[in-house]
Amino acid sequence: MLSEVERFIVITGGPGSGKSTLIDHLREAGFSGSREAGRAIIQDQTAIGGRALPWHDPDLFAELMLSWELRSYSGAMARTAPVFFDRGIPDIIGYLRLEGRPVPAHLHTAARTFRYHRRVFIAPPWPEIYERDAERGQSPAEAERTYASMVATYPEYGYELVELPRLPVEERARFVTDHLR
Repeated sequence: MLSEVERFIVITGGPGSGKSTLIDHLREAGFSGSREAGRAIIQDQTAIGGRALPWHDPDLFAELMLSWELRSYSGAMARTAPVFFDRGIPDIIGYLRLEGRPVPAHLHTAARTFRYHRRVFIAPPWPEIYERDAERGQSPAEAERTYASMVATYPEYGYELVELPRLPVEERARFVTDHLR
């Protein structure tokens, strides 16, 4: 049986780079996967008129993302097969830094405590597939800055980044599963 660290695989990168599409494809292939915290929180907060939105209260938004990620992590512990995470706890740190916000000590503690596979897959900016939608209001330039923030943040916590190729989703999925063997 694989340990949590070996089973918990993060796919990160900037918005609109194909992360969620890849995780959806891996789910269809029989793997488990988490939903992206930020997108789900934006949907929920918008539906209830909440203020934990990145454009209203980025610090509260980050706290809700942390709560979401901790719950996703806890839920994944009950599984014995690999679980693909649509972003991880270090993404929240990268987000706060990108926004010029302070990173609370408990967030650093969470990133050091709740560990993922040492190889983190990162999706590079992909302008040809980038689209804005109701939850993704960032410009392509902001998406590139988000990518750069993740490139800087994950290695600080001991992760090795593996860049995903800009290929059709089936080939991207095969790239990921081949790298985990």
